[in-house]
Amino acid sequence: MSETSIGLTSTEISNIWSAYLKSNMELRFYQYFYKTAEVQEVQNIVKKLLDFSQKSIDELKEIFLKDNMTIPLGFTEKDVRLDADKVFSDTFILYFCHDLTMLSLSTYPSALPDCTRKDIRDYFQGSIEFTITMQNEITNLMLSKGIFLKSPQVAMDHTIDLVDNMKYINGLFGGSRPVNAAEIANLSRVIHRASFSKMVLVTFSKLASDKEVKQHFSKGTVALEKVLHSLQEVFEKENIPISASGDYNILNTKESPFSDKLMLFFVNTCLGMFCFIMINQALTSSLRTDIVTKFTMISNQMKKFYGKGLLLTITEKWLEQPPQVLDRKL
Repeated sequence: MSETSIGLTSTEISNIWSAYLKSNMELRFYQYFYKTAEVQEVQNIVKKLLDFSQKSIDELKEIFLKDNMTIPLGFTEKDVRLDADKVFSDTFILYFCHDLTMLSLSTYPSALPDCTRKDIRDYFQGSIEFTITMQNEITNLMLSKGIFLKSPQVAMDHTIDLVDNMKYINGLFGGSRPVNAAEIANLSRVIHRASFSKMVLVTFSKLASDKEVKQHFSKGTVALEKVLHSLQEVFEKENIPISASGDYNILNTKESPFSDKLMLFFVNTCLGMFCFIMINQALTSSLRTDIVTKFTMISNQMKKFYGKGLLLTITEKWLEQPPQVLDRKL
């Protein structure tokens, strides 16, 4: 029996289903970005990402057909208007592309170890290798243009010492210690992420046509403003500077290039997934109680927002049901 004739496991089905929807979503964004990018270097990067998204979709379709699985509907030509005016600056397009590669690097490495069939493992390994190459290329271009958002560079205490007092974790009742390197990294990572997410939601709230979708994106903008204020407050008290983007520019356009369905899917999956991945990482590696409390409150707020986004997807009849097992209940 050949390995590809072995049936897919439930984990493999879930992974390739999610990968198909992700690649399908990315394809529509990349098609529009390629059409509207003006800087040749940016256009070259988008073209590589666009071609790989199409390649991924074709590979996954072959697997679906070979295993007699229904191909997900995903997103079609109706979900993007390639004749729409330019909305994002080329710098914002780069940030967007960088964000989508981060999504691949946070999901595909966890999918690979759970897969056993060779063709599925080959797919995810190839996707990871390509994404690493592209993220390096995007990062190098952003660095050369001076737009890559780095973590703060601060003078560190290089003394080796052990924590011998509970005061080390105190942050709520005064007398707190300076933030450590892990906490600085967590705070800056979430701040940069929240800034990007906020501007995406600002843009999408202007582009959305459905009233409820528009209101949902606007509420997300307000929620992220609170996140930024809460976390930046820590750096301000510590007198630690943090870099910020100077080019989240949005151009005026009368027609949206994206369907409400596509925009809401991006917000729920890409922005939402990163939100919880980053916050969970921050919670597990931050020790000061005030910082842990801030991240816990942010996590609870974001759960409510993204929970409402999922409900909105269902009420709009945009949520595609993942593959389910046959009902075995008597």
